[in-house]
Parts: sequence; C-alpha cells; structure tokens
Amino acid sequence: MAGMLTRIGKPIMDPFALIFYAAVCGLLGLAGPRLGSAPVRLIVGAIVGVVAVTLLPVLRGIIG
Repeated sequence: MAGMLTRIGKPIMDPFALIFYAAVCGLLGLAGPRLGSAPVRLIVGAIVGVVAVTLLPVLRGIIG
C-alpha cells in the first residue's frame, strides 16, 4: 500500500493539496442539491474548481 502513495521516495500528491481539494469538494457536495438542475451544478462545480486551483498556490505561499 505504501508503494501506491509514493513514487521513487516522493509522494505522488502533496498532502496539503489533498486536504485542500477534499475540503473544497466536500463543501461543494453539501451545497450540491440546493444548487438546482444538473447544468447549474456543472457550471458551479467548474467555477469552484477554477477558483480552487487558483487559490491553492496563494494559500500555500501564505502558510509556507
């Protein structure tokens, strides 16, 4: 199992990024049913994804 989490001694995914995206997806999942129809949820999901990808480097810089 540890082999799946690392590749040549380095993590495949940064734990900070994993936690950040898990939180974003979890919050979006909570709001999902209230957002309306499938096309609206798709558009909102795409916007949230773009914002999340944009904010991650900023948050990483602030936290260090």
